[in-house]
Amino acid sequence: MAGRLVPGLLVLVAIGLAARLVAAVAGANYLIVAIVIGLVVGNAWGVPAWARRGVATHTLWLEVGIVVMGASVALDQVFAAGPRLLVLVVATVATTMLVVELLARFVFSIHEDIGSLLAAGSGICGVSAVVALAESISADETHIAYAAATVLLFDATTLFVYPLVGHALGLSDVVFGVWAGLTMFSTGPVSAAGFAFSETAGQWAVLVKLARNSLIGLAVVVYVVYYARRRGRATDGAPSTDEPRAGWRALWETFPKFIVGFVGVMVLANVGLFSDQQTAWLANASDWAFLFAFAGLGLDIHVDDLRTAGYRPVATVLTGLLLVATTMLLVVQALF
Repeated sequence: MAGRLVPGLLVLVAIGLAARLVAAVAGANYLIVAIVIGLVVGNAWGVPAWARRGVATHTLWLEVGIVVMGASVALDQVFAAGPRLLVLVVATVATTMLVVELLARFVFSIHEDIGSLLAAGSGICGVSAVVALAESISADETHIAYAAATVLLFDATTLFVYPLVGHALGLSDVVFGVWAGLTMFSTGPVSAAGFAFSETAGQWAVLVKLARNSLIGLAVVVYVVYYARRRGRATDGAPSTDEPRAGWRALWETFPKFIVGFVGVMVLANVGLFSDQQTAWLANASDWAFLFAFAGLGLDIHVDDLRTAGYRPVATVLTGLLLVATTMLLVVQALF
């Protein structure tokens, strides 16, 4: 089984090394270069069948990079910003989901299921939230495709646009990291945009994004209860064979388990378990894991798939993103 992964892993390594070389010559951020190279290769030639298994591990490399990155996060800074961050995360998630729901239903007249999937994807953790919610409320496959394609479109654009906006506005590392972590969608693009801005911004972006991700289980349960009651009323109380799942099981199944590893490593590092040399080694390992993850992220962005998103889902998410991102940027600048 492991042998089947090797060819694809070599592809990720090759793209990563090429990105390092190009970035050194061009003076660009090597993580963004890795995504660009992967995107060009994936769309020009595609990923051959013999490499797909290994390339698909890029999500695992992202999780490994995040877990190991915990050793570089200063816990005292997290505690200092803790109350503000917690309020910001909860407020941003709730506001984003509410705004997208309202826009979808009352402005752009999108099907209720698509609106909910877009709200989850925009508010919490991108395509992962779309899939988790879709399975829980038994959404139609076509609706899932529209929502996923829309979220992917914004993932592919915001990871380039956010650093440009941040530099143009002269944002500090902390402000940019918190802002990106609060308002961008999927974990991979958030990490890429954060570290493209600076090391400190990347750490804050990932930290805030993980806090958002942890709310996915709660959001799924809320939606499950809502749709269960709505469908129950629609069938005059008759039992449905397509009943959504709720409860603690849904919370645990949708919870991103790697967050536990990140918190564990962060705590161990801050109580002095790792030496300075070991911390530096872990930081370097995290950089390489992110490099391979972003190479795979680029390979996984398919331009043809992005074209399937209709204009109304795109308009809904774009309007919501502009409203929430602008508001939260002002709030974050005031607080940090």
